[in-house]
Amino acid sequence: MRMYDIIMKKRNGEKLTPEEIGFFITGYTRGDIPDYQVSALMMAVYFQGMDEEETLALTMAMAHSGDMLDLSAIGGIKVDKHSTGGVGDKTSLALAPMVAACGVKIAKMSGRGLGHTGGTIDKLESFAGFSTAISLDHFIRQVNEIGISIMGQTADLAPADKKLYALRDVTATVDNMSLIASSIMSKKLAAGADAIVLDVKTGSGAFMKTLEDSLALAREMVRIGNGAGRRTMAVVSDMDQPLGRAVGNALEVKEAIDTLGGQGPEDFMELCMTLGSRMLMAGGRAEDEKEARDMLRQAVDSGAALDKLADFVRAQGGDPAAVYDPDLLPAATHVEPILACTDGYIRRIQCDEIGVCSLLLGGGRETKDSQIDLSVGLVLAAKVGDYVKAGQPLAYMHYNDPARAEAALERFHRAYTLDREPTCAPPLIHQILE
Repeated sequence: MRMYDIIMKKRNGEKLTPEEIGFFITGYTRGDIPDYQVSALMMAVYFQGMDEEETLALTMAMAHSGDMLDLSAIGGIKVDKHSTGGVGDKTSLALAPMVAACGVKIAKMSGRGLGHTGGTIDKLESFAGFSTAISLDHFIRQVNEIGISIMGQTADLAPADKKLYALRDVTATVDNMSLIASSIMSKKLAAGADAIVLDVKTGSGAFMKTLEDSLALAREMVRIGNGAGRRTMAVVSDMDQPLGRAVGNALEVKEAIDTLGGQGPEDFMELCMTLGSRMLMAGGRAEDEKEARDMLRQAVDSGAALDKLADFVRAQGGDPAAVYDPDLLPAATHVEPILACTDGYIRRIQCDEIGVCSLLLGGGRETKDSQIDLSVGLVLAAKVGDYVKAGQPLAYMHYNDPARAEAALERFHRAYTLDREPTCAPPLIHQILE
């Protein structure tokens, strides 16, 4: 088998076999096939596309390019949740304890963020002493004992994807549905869960800006997961404005704690209920959505979900006191309101601009080596559809560096569009695919 023949075959619009796909993934991962040949193949795929069978074969080849986690030592059905990411997306922080408190095992691998805020791991490090650098034995034992653990992604998890994505990123071949879906799903399949619930974001603050593209990605990933023998479903949710009200690491942790205490923003709780109900059904704990929602609500109302978060933080070396007293979390030295300049209804929030504000304050990474300030960020006081008067707060900015705050403030005002006419907030849940 020759790489030249595989490139020519796809260039001519022909279908690649699983063996051909496996050959190039294995060879590229080992370093036997050079970048320039894989670049040519990725460009051919970009223009000619891949069908469902090719996409599944590519996903499986990347998943098997490194470690495939064996979670069979964990009793019960293991359910994972993945979000394509957005602004203010702290969902795992509240959702995982809620679902675990209802008896479904959460064995999750997460990463750090490169962008407007940190990833799930960065946010969890708002708890003093918390660590995701735990052994696989610790990970499995903890899930068996308390029902939940989140560990950092290992270097050997789908290494082909890491190498291939870095190449696609510099050869203008990222934007292809098969390549995007296989990149995401290869890591999810390698992580070993029995069932996967996907939160596919759509809108200005999402990777996929249009509903059409978000639905296409969701369908592709659901097909891959089910084709690989994992029960997979997807929720397409809105990211045309930040989720909840907090944007920033410790601020998002606090909002997740508030939500577990029954006091969180309505949209954030609704997303947790929607995703959580699917996770409980996939995990065999509930027959239908109503039963699942009742279980999740009871876990919150009884305090069991909040206690589960405390157990989880304690088990991974963190101080659980902050779960019950969020004032112990990192806090910025300055908090100032950002005031509306005119009266009107908020017609639009350019969501990605709010993310940039958080980044400018120091709450995100511009490079892999950037240090995150966990304490900074924004808490929105008004969202789409709300009426504000001039001088009324649109948000509260939490900052430590006045120069950074000035840059973020200038950017913030670009994000909000006000109108004299009333407007409605966009729907939170656009579609559910099972």
